[in-house]
Amino acid sequence: MNTNWRIARKRSHLEARARIIQSIRAFFMERDFLEIETPHRIPANAPEPHIDAVPSGEWYLHTSPELCMKRMLAAGYDRLFQICRVWRGNERGSRHLPEFTMLEWYRARSNYEALMEDCEALISSLIPDGRILRGGERIDLSSPWERITVAEAFARHSPIPLEEALASDRFDEILVEKIEPGLGAGPVFLTEYPAGLAALARRKPGDPSVAERFELYIGGLELANAFSELTDADEQRERFGRDEAIRRAEGKIPCPTPEKFLTELVNMPPSAGIALGLDRLIMLLTGAGAIDEVAAFTPEDL
Repeated sequence: MNTNWRIARKRSHLEARARIIQSIRAFFMERDFLEIETPHRIPANAPEPHIDAVPSGEWYLHTSPELCMKRMLAAGYDRLFQICRVWRGNERGSRHLPEFTMLEWYRARSNYEALMEDCEALISSLIPDGRILRGGERIDLSSPWERITVAEAFARHSPIPLEEALASDRFDEILVEKIEPGLGAGPVFLTEYPAGLAALARRKPGDPSVAERFELYIGGLELANAFSELTDADEQRERFGRDEAIRRAEGKIPCPTPEKFLTELVNMPPSAGIALGLDRLIMLLTGAGAIDEVAAFTPEDL
C-alpha cells in the first residue's frame, strides 16, 4: 500500500469545502441568481498590469470569467453567478495558486453597495453563530461591517500621503506592508479606490477622483474585489490601452484587445460585479493556515 498521506490528510478540509460550495450555490439560487458556465479558454482577457494570463495555443486561459459574464448582462440577463477555475501566471504562495477557484456574481441595475450587502449576507449564512477563529483571534461578523475609504486608510496607516504613494508607484507596496495589516481582523470593506486604479470600475458620481470599487478583508485575508461596472466603451478602451502600454513597457506578453466585449458594452445596464477567491474563503471558514490545505492538488503534487 502506497498511500499519499499529503493528500489523504486533507480529507476534513475537502469535505468542508464540498459543503461550503453546496451552501453557496443554494444561497444564490434562493435569491434568483442564474448559475452559468462560460468558456475557460478565450481570445483575450482584460489587460491588467499585475495579472499574467496563461497562453493556450493562440488564445488564453481566462484570468476571470468577467468579460463573458458582462456580455450576458448586456444581452439582458439580470442576476448571474459562476463558480469556476481560473488561471494566473507567476502566482504561488501560502495564499496563492496559479490555478484556483473563483466565485463571481453580477447584478444588473445595481451598484457596489448592493454587493457589500451580498457579502455580509453570504458569509453570515455560512457562519450561523457569527464568529470565527483566525490565528487565535476571535472575529465577530455581526452587521454592519466596517467601511473605510482608501484615503482614510492611508491617512491612518501610511508613512506617506496617498498622493505621494501614487506618484512614486508605491501604492501596492504600502497597501500590502502598511494598510492591510492596519485594517485588523475585520471584517472590513476598503472602498473608493483612486480613479487611476479603477480597472473596470466606474468613477463615483460627484467625485470622479475615485472609483466605486471595494475589496473585502476578513482575518487578514483579502477575499474579494468588486465594483460598480464601467459601461462607457470609449473610456474602457482608453483604460485598456493605458494598461496594455504598462504591460508592454514591463516586457510582459502582449494582451489582445477584447473587441467583442467592448462592442457589446454599450448595451450593458448600470451593473455591479464581484470576484471572490473561494479557496481563501474556505481557508477562513476551516481555519486552514495555507491554501494548500484546502486544495486537493497543488502544482507540486502533480
